[in-house]
Amino acid sequence: MFASLTTEDLDPLCALARLQTEERGSLLFSEGEEAAGFFVIAAGRVKIYKLSADGKERILHIVHSGDTFAEAAIFGDGRYPAFAETLSPAELVFLPGREFLELLHNRSGIAISMIAGLSQFLRQFAHQIEELTFKDVPARLAGYLLKLKAEPDGSYQLPVSKSQLASNLGTVSETLSRSLRKLADEELIRVDGKRIEILDQELLEEMAEKTV
Repeated sequence: MFASLTTEDLDPLCALARLQTEERGSLLFSEGEEAAGFFVIAAGRVKIYKLSADGKERILHIVHSGDTFAEAAIFGDGRYPAFAETLSPAELVFLPGREFLELLHNRSGIAISMIAGLSQFLRQFAHQIEELTFKDVPARLAGYLLKLKAEPDGSYQLPVSKSQLASNLGTVSETLSRSLRKLADEELIRVDGKRIEILDQELLEEMAEKTV
């Protein structure tokens, strides 16, 4: 979000910022709550989700170290559009909305950088909607696995529980388990708990591009 800013632009942002430490499972804000500001993740992971009328959780996305979240709320109706909860112990940088908006009025370069970042965020949402519409669960799962960062031994570690991953992919745990077995049976991956080993990168990429 702020990668293109100069030191001169970053200094007033740092003056506004407040560092807060949260335990795993901390509810940062609820849907409909007045938006006091937005966050940058210094360390840890946070899930952004909504709840259905019957209380079923639907994860919209999972944000990681270096990502920002909730910034759109301070430009809209001033209320958070979803829930946010830490998935691990986390260090967060909080930027208060009112003071931040005042800064944007005075420093147009920061505003332009924010617009670029928000545009990227909207593209990610558009891509997510496209995948939910045109790809089945094995294809979505393959695409997700290909985006994971490799461990030192070359394997991959799922950063969330399988139930959380299922929600993130727009499905249920049973369907996710079947999809993992499908990829394993076709010898594209090997699964050991949360540890994933990719056996055939090329075929996994082909699977990720399949549409229904």
